Amino acid sequence: MTAFNQAGALVHVYKDGSVLINHGGTEMGQGLHTKMLQVAATAFGIPMKKIRLAPTRTDKVPNTSATAASSGADLNGAAVKNACEQILARLDGVAGTTWEEKIATAYLSRIQLSAAGYYRTEGIEWDGAAMRGRPFKYFAYGAAATEVEVDGFTGAYTFRRVDIVHDVGDSLSPLIDIGQLEGGFIQGLGWLTLEDLRWDESNGPHRGRLQTQGASTYKLPSFSEVPEVFNVKLLENATEDGAVYGSKAVGEPPFMLAMSAREAIRDAVAAFGPPGTSVDLASPATPEQVFWAVCRVREAAGTGDRSTVWTG
Repeated sequence: MTAFNQAGALVHVYKDGSVLINHGGTEMGQGLHTKMLQVAATAFGIPMKKIRLAPTRTDKVPNTSATAASSGADLNGAAVKNACEQILARLDGVAGTTWEEKIATAYLSRIQLSAAGYYRTEGIEWDGAAMRGRPFKYFAYGAAATEVEVDGFTGAYTFRRVDIVHDVGDSLSPLIDIGQLEGGFIQGLGWLTLEDLRWDESNGPHRGRLQTQGASTYKLPSFSEVPEVFNVKLLENATEDGAVYGSKAVGEPPFMLAMSAREAIRDAVAAFGPPGTSVDLASPATPEQVFWAVCRVREAAGTGDRSTVWTG
C-alpha cells in the first residue's frame, strides 16, 4: 500500500552533545534500533555511544507505518537522517573544534537543537484496479546454491552446504544483515521441509481443528538443520540510489532462497532413477514425503517396489 511508504522521526541534541532518537519502527529482533543508531552516528559524525533511543511511542512520532515488508530501516532510517540533516544545517557556520563545543556554542546562540524528520518514498504509485504503476522503489536480488544428501532407505536428508550471495545495497550494518540472511534462509528451510500442518479431517465436532499445535507435533528448524557449511556473502558494489545511505531492505527476501534446498532434495531423489526422471515432491518435503518420492521413482524405473525399498 502506497500510504505505508512514509515515516517520521524526532531527534533531540542536548547541550552536552548527547543525542536522543525517537522513530516509528518496531524492534522485533531484526536489529532496527541498532541501524537507527548507526544512521544518526553517521549523519552527525559522532560515536554511537553518544546516542540513545527512546521507546517507540505515537505521542512522539504519530501516524507510524506498519513495521512490515522489511521496510523498517528504509523508512525510519531515512526519517532519522532527515531530522539529523535539519539540525546539521542549523549548525552550519557554528564555531567549535569538537562536536561538544559546537553544540554548546549553538545552545548559547539559541539555535534549535531538535528536529522532526519525515520521509516518503518517492517515485512509487500503484493502481490496484488497473494493475498499473510502480509499487516498489527497488527490487532485492539473491542467489543460493544448496547441496543435500538423501538417504534412499529412510528418506532422511542432510544439508551439506549452502552458498548465498544477496543484494542489500550498501549495508547499514553488515553483521546484522548477514544474520538476517542466515535466519531468513533457515526459516524458509523450515517452511519447505519441516513445518507440516495437519487438520482434523474426521466428521466429529473437532473437524477442521489444527492438530499440530505444539512442539510435540509441529517441528521447527533447529541447529540440527543448519547446513554443515553455511557461506553468506553480501553483493558488492550494489549501491541503491535514493535509499538511506544506499542500503536495501533485508529480512524477508532471503526467506525465498530456501527454495534451492527443496529443489536440491528433488534433484537428489531423481538420482535414484534414470537421467531425466521427473519427481513429484510435496511441500513441505518431510523425510516421509521424500521416502515415498524415492519409492515412486524406483517403481517407475523398474528397480523395485515399496517393500524392497523399505527392507533395503
